[in-house]
Amino acid sequence: MKESKEQELVHRMESLGIREEDLLEKFILGSGSGGQKINKTSSCVYLKHLPSGIEVKCQKDRSRNLNRTLARRALCDKLEELILQEKSKRHQAIEKIRRQKRRRSRRTQEKLIAAKRHRGDIKSLRKRSE
Repeated sequence: MKESKEQELVHRMESLGIREEDLLEKFILGSGSGGQKINKTSSCVYLKHLPSGIEVKCQKDRSRNLNRTLARRALCDKLEELILQEKSKRHQAIEKIRRQKRRRSRRTQEKLIAAKRHRGDIKSLRKRSE
C-alpha cells in the first residue's frame, strides 16, 4: 500500500516534469502545538521547485518522511494548477466551504429578513376568515 502511493507520486512527478535535481529541500524546526519535541526536531519540510519558483512548506505530521511526501504532493497540486490555469476540484471545494461559512453582511441579513416577512404576509392572506 505504502509503496504503491510512493510509486504513484513518483509517476505523477515524472508526468509533470518535476525532477529531484530541480528541487531545493530544507528541513526547518517545527512550531505550534506539540510540546518540546516539535520545537527541537526539524520535521517541517520546505520545498522549492527552482524552474517554476513554486514554494511549499509542510508540517502536517511529526514524521519528517511523511512531511516530505506530503510536501511533494502539494507541490504537484500547485504545479498542475499553474499548468492547467484552472482551479482544481479540491481548491473549488475549499472555496465553496469558505463561502458557505462566510458571515453575511448586515445589509444582506436585513434584505433576507425583509423578504421572509413579505413572504409571511402573503401566506397570512391565504388564511380563511371565520
